[in-house]
Amino acid sequence: MQHTDYMNLALQLAKATEGQTSPNPSVGAVLVRNNQVVGIGSHLFAGMEHAEIYAIDMAKANANGATLYVTLEPCVHHGKQTPPCAKDIIDAGIKSVYIATLDLNPEVAGNGVKALLDAGVHVEVGILEFEAKQLNQKFFYYIQNKLPYLTLKAGISLDSKLATYTTESKWISNPKSLADSYYYRHNHDAILVGIGTVLIDNPSLTTRIEGGGKNPIRVVLDTNLRTPLESNLITDGLSPTLIVCGNGVSDEQIAKFASFSLVKILKMPTPEIDLFIMLKKLAELQVTSILVEGGNKIISSFLDKGLINQLVLYIAPILIGGKNAPTFFAGTGFAKLSEALKLEFEPVEYLDGDIKIVANRVV
Repeated sequence: MQHTDYMNLALQLAKATEGQTSPNPSVGAVLVRNNQVVGIGSHLFAGMEHAEIYAIDMAKANANGATLYVTLEPCVHHGKQTPPCAKDIIDAGIKSVYIATLDLNPEVAGNGVKALLDAGVHVEVGILEFEAKQLNQKFFYYIQNKLPYLTLKAGISLDSKLATYTTESKWISNPKSLADSYYYRHNHDAILVGIGTVLIDNPSLTTRIEGGGKNPIRVVLDTNLRTPLESNLITDGLSPTLIVCGNGVSDEQIAKFASFSLVKILKMPTPEIDLFIMLKKLAELQVTSILVEGGNKIISSFLDKGLINQLVLYIAPILIGGKNAPTFFAGTGFAKLSEALKLEFEPVEYLDGDIKIVANRVV
C-alpha cells in the first residue's frame, strides 16, 4: 500500500463521523507498522478522545516506531476535556507522521507540526490535502470568519418553481432526492426556515436518515414572534428550537414560551432581523453550519446579501408555470452581472430522473 492508500483510509474514518463532531472538525487516523495497520481511530463527538489517541490506544506497544497518517494536524493545546495529541504521539514513540492538511485553528496553525519536528519526529504535510480540506470546509470557514457555513437547499421544477400558484409543493422532488437531502440535515448544526414555512407546513425539520441521524437545531426567523405554541417545533422535544425575532416583541410574548425547555428566543437589537447580526450571534453559540430551507422570501434574503457558501438544488423534470407560482430566487436580485454571485459546479448527479446540482461559492 502507498501513502495515499493509508490516508484514504484515514479520510474514510473521518467521513464516517461527519456531522457529529461539531464544533470540532472530523478527523481520522491510521497507525502503520511493518506495512500492517496496527491502530485506527476517528474523533467521534466533541469532548471525546481525538482520532490519534484512539489509534494509539488500539496499537498499544506497536505504536512505538510506527507511522501515523492523520487527516488534520495534531493539536498542541488542552481542550475542555482532551489533552494535546502531539505530546501523546511523541510519548508513544511514533517515528513518522503524515498529515493531510494543517489546522487553521489559531491555537494549532502549524504549532502541532513544530512540536513534532522539535521532538525529532519525521513530518510530511499535503497527502490528499484537497480532500481533507473539503471534508472540513464548514469547520475551516467558521474558524476563519467567525460565522456559520451556510448551505442553501431546495427542490424545484425545471422552470425554477418551489410550488404551484396554490402553494402545493409536496412533492416536487422524487423519493430518492428527498432521502439524499435529509443527509444535509444530519451534517449541519442547524436548519433554518422562515415563519411562513412553520405556519403553512408545521414541520419538524428532523433528520430522517434510515437507521438514525443527528437532528439539527431548528432556527425560525419570526420577526413578530407568531410561531404557534402548539406547533411541532415547540412541542415535539426532538431537538432544540431557536426563534429569532425583532426587538418589537414584548417580554409578555416571549414569556409564553418559557415552559418549553428546548425552546429559546433570540431577540435582535433591531425591529427587523439583520441576517449578518443573527449569524454572528449563532456563531457565538458555536453553531458552525446552517442548512437554509424554506420559501423564496427566506432563500432570496440570503442570496441577495451573498451570504451563502453552498447551493444544493434538486431539479425535477416537470414544468409548473404560472406567474404567481413562487420562484426559487425572487427578491431584489443583482443590478449588474459583475455583482452576481459566482459559483462553481461540482459533478452533476442523477437521482431516479431528478438532477442534483451542488455549486460552491467562488472565493
